[in-house]
Amino acid sequence: MKELLKQYESKAPEIVFHWQDQETEAEGWTVINSLRGGAAGGGTRMRKGLDVNEVLSLAKTMEVKFTVSGPAIGGAKSGINFDPKDPRKKGVLERWYKAVSPLLKSYYGTGGDLNVDEIHEVIPITEDCGVWHPQEGVFNGHFKPSEADKINRIGQLRQGVIKVIESDKFSPDTRRKYTVADMITGYGVAEAVRHYYDIYGGTVEGKKAIVQGFGNVGAAAAFYLAQMGAKIVGIMDVSGGVISEEGFSFEEIKAMFLAKNSNNLVHENAISFEEMNEKIWGLHAEIFAPCAASRLITKDQITQLIDSGLEVISCGANVPFADKEIFFGPIMEYTDKQVSLIPDFISNCGMARVFAYFMERRVAMNDEAIFTDTSAVVRKALLQTFKQSASKTNISSTAFEIALRQLV
Repeated sequence: MKELLKQYESKAPEIVFHWQDQETEAEGWTVINSLRGGAAGGGTRMRKGLDVNEVLSLAKTMEVKFTVSGPAIGGAKSGINFDPKDPRKKGVLERWYKAVSPLLKSYYGTGGDLNVDEIHEVIPITEDCGVWHPQEGVFNGHFKPSEADKINRIGQLRQGVIKVIESDKFSPDTRRKYTVADMITGYGVAEAVRHYYDIYGGTVEGKKAIVQGFGNVGAAAAFYLAQMGAKIVGIMDVSGGVISEEGFSFEEIKAMFLAKNSNNLVHENAISFEEMNEKIWGLHAEIFAPCAASRLITKDQITQLIDSGLEVISCGANVPFADKEIFFGPIMEYTDKQVSLIPDFISNCGMARVFAYFMERRVAMNDEAIFTDTSAVVRKALLQTFKQSASKTNISSTAFEIALRQLV
């Protein structure tokens, strides 16, 4: 696996598009790792301090993810080095998408990512640039449909991603009009845990869980894990967190989901980030779902969790460990050898899978069909890993080997 990984990581990306805004200090990159299958896909993120190396690592991550989620295309990513809280953000995005629109028409598909909203920013701004849909490049480069078929599939994709969830099974409150895009990634993170116990032995019910991050992914993961019967004992975000050593009830988790302010946890018993960061890593929990930013978790933190009885990690964040390597650094390797570590390209593939589901053919557009499809894809990937090695450790290294054999 390490030799395959070294070959994959060291190969230069096929295309690097660099943009310098003429009206602000914003700078952006689209990195297309390869045009495997004639196209490449990956979302657009914005944060202050972002650089081309971050975009490159995410593009390579996307290519690995597509081996699980489909379609069989190359990985890409766009990143803009700019403060997303700056009031000039909208203008920056408008100029960025105008510059990158020829790629989006031809062979590159994008979507929302960190600090860039799929529904309220990516779709309307790209439409204003003459792009039918942010995934139009994947249709043209990979699927090569007829004009009529392309119109039908783009309509299906457009309708499906923003579809309002109508089922109480998948939405914490159907009156609030949560969409598939709001919930599907966190759903996949939770389903990965359920399938893990089903395949490798055990049950999620009654297990204690810690969730790091309470944005769309973390909050949804907590909601679905609690719905399955897991006991959430700790939730942590950038503003602080909450602890209940006995575990919050499903109704309490649902209330926290509905009360959150943007990506921030709101709770009367919330403690400061500093206090939470001292306490959370020593809590007893069998399940850990890191759903915050990338490259945060230190070896000391993960060791404390392992020593407290950790069994399985389901990654909501891409590359959650504080390693400098693109994929498989020493902290991740250490963790993989100690506990069951479900890699991000399996556990958080929900949004990529939804895009693939709506692009590939005429499909059922109801909640059950959409969510069940993502669950089935996650399960299939874990079953393939289990068939290669039934060990509860080295799950990530085994999964990487399966993926990289398709790419190298």
